[in-house]
Amino acid sequence: MPSLKDLKNRIKSVKSTQKITKAMKMVAAAKLRRAREQAEAARPYTEAMEAIVKALASSITEGTNAPPLLSGTGKGDTQLIIVATSDRGLCGGFNSSIVRSAKRKIRELQGEGKNVKLLCVGRKGYEQLHHEFGKLIIGRSDIKGRRLGYSDAEAVAQIAIEKFTAGECDAVHIVYNTFRSVISQIVTWQQLIPLDVSKDEKPSSAQVPYEYEPEEKDILDELLPRNLGVQVYRALLENAASEQGARMSAMDSATRNAGEMIKKLNLKYNRTRQAAITKELIEIISGAEAV
Repeated sequence: MPSLKDLKNRIKSVKSTQKITKAMKMVAAAKLRRAREQAEAARPYTEAMEAIVKALASSITEGTNAPPLLSGTGKGDTQLIIVATSDRGLCGGFNSSIVRSAKRKIRELQGEGKNVKLLCVGRKGYEQLHHEFGKLIIGRSDIKGRRLGYSDAEAVAQIAIEKFTAGECDAVHIVYNTFRSVISQIVTWQQLIPLDVSKDEKPSSAQVPYEYEPEEKDILDELLPRNLGVQVYRALLENAASEQGARMSAMDSATRNAGEMIKKLNLKYNRTRQAAITKELIEIISGAEAV
């Protein structure tokens, strides 16, 4: 049985941990507000960009020499997966949910006889995938806790374009978490190359027929690389908001758990102290009766 001193030190240690988790929860809440505003502000632009590019792509006839980023290589032997996670932990199952989904996809593609390459965005994803799929990782990019900018997404998109242009991959996918609420982040897969031109269920203003000048192909040559960067940027923004939401939820749970542990330790401390006092009284009374 632990002594009173051990219990007292344990209570003090848990209280210190509770202060840290409570502070981290407040910091995550502040960062979540900014990240959420940034992600929500980017959604209309990225959705409109994607709709316009899809409308342009659908207007190109089958005989037209479409850009490679749109038409692809005509085969899918080698798949490049961009795994977007965070650089920091203490955010619940945020990173592990993305990595689990990526591992399932890797095994599924390998089961179909395809080659898989990985580009890790975020230190945690790299650490979790390196042990089992280290030979598949061709690159790594870390955000390092600084404010996320379009240049970060553009650098990732440029790597993907270079690998595709060099013939090192036939298709590019990205996996990330879409922010829904503090307690809900949805693992999302998106195909970046070749562009998925499947029509949306609800009509968009971008689907209205337009006459383009210059030709659609010339516009797509300019817009497709930019759209790729924009879509990666949206994924990273959604990931950033999801990370802070998951961290806020995890730190809230940790703070409440620490409070419950403190209550149990206090109860145990009081009972142990009462038992020690009772024992001393019995010894005193026994000694007095013996005299």
